[in-house]
Amino acid sequence: MIIMVLDHGRDFFGTGGMNPRDVHEPALFLTRWITHFCAPVFIFLAGMSAFLYGARGHTKPQLSFFLLTRGLFLVVMELTLVRLAWTFDLHFDSLVFQVIWVIGAGMVVLAALVYLERWAVARFGLVLVLGHNLLDSIKAEQFGSAGWLWNFLHAPAILHPTEGVTVLALYALIPWVGVLALGYAFAPVLLLSEPVRRRRLLFTGVLVTLGFVALRASNLYGDPAPWAMQDGALATVLSFINCEKYPPSLLYTAMTLGPALIVLSRFRQARNALTRAIVTIGRVPFLLYIAHLFALHAIAVVLALATTGDAGWLFQGMALMKKPAGYGLGLPAIYALWLAVVIALYPLCRWFAALKQRRQDWWLSYL
Repeated sequence: MIIMVLDHGRDFFGTGGMNPRDVHEPALFLTRWITHFCAPVFIFLAGMSAFLYGARGHTKPQLSFFLLTRGLFLVVMELTLVRLAWTFDLHFDSLVFQVIWVIGAGMVVLAALVYLERWAVARFGLVLVLGHNLLDSIKAEQFGSAGWLWNFLHAPAILHPTEGVTVLALYALIPWVGVLALGYAFAPVLLLSEPVRRRRLLFTGVLVTLGFVALRASNLYGDPAPWAMQDGALATVLSFINCEKYPPSLLYTAMTLGPALIVLSRFRQARNALTRAIVTIGRVPFLLYIAHLFALHAIAVVLALATTGDAGWLFQGMALMKKPAGYGLGLPAIYALWLAVVIALYPLCRWFAALKQRRQDWWLSYL
């Protein structure tokens, strides 16, 4: 969640000419690359948390109902409150389907999958994650008037369903639902004893990471853009890890989830004031998601007025936003602002985390 704030800070405050995938701009590239871990880990852990919710004494119908209703709730939040935080615009002429949407839609799918055996859910997830790059050559145009369905399933695009309305189908369902299903199927490892859990997490993380390195080195499959030798060693390494997020390629998913599992295998051993603060924020992810967008967007409006005298472009949909010349901050300032926003929002997170611990209201489980 904390790293995510950095990514969105770069979105709001980076200059219009920034190309975060330029391997010859290592500081900017790595600022973007480290945030690649956010969405895959969010969605994988969402699958894990769904399994753990069911393991706490809930029946399959109860788990399914919770996933269905929470999933629909998140989709509605994406198109209303989250959209408002991104755009500050009350007109619904621009809609963006991002990570909250795909988590919600994935939960709706998982509401049906939970009735299957866990091995079947695992196979379902593996087929989607391992095999979806075989679909890269299929274009939405091949489906005629139904092509927009393919844009939501696998091929992100900007759509114009009617005059004056813009829809950005950004997070594709097929690969992300696969990640969610794998999280659900893998979750029982968290119920094992501490030493066994740590070994399983570490082994799986190392295996996935080595698989990424071997497959990426071959340039045979797993990402639409092959890596290539560059005019320097660092640029070549960055080319190697420059994997596609929209939709998330097999190599993108392996590159992020492998190291994440390794970190997770060691995480419980870290106990200090900093990790306690991080855990507090992690207990209220939806609150931080909404709050940080409103905070970053408000600061961006102030910055735009102060530097260019015009903030009107910040009251449009993301697909329509074009940063004017003279607007934006350098990376050091973006990093400083990122830390300032996280620190400023921490008391709110701590309050809400304490509230969720004190009370057992049903609606709190949806937030």
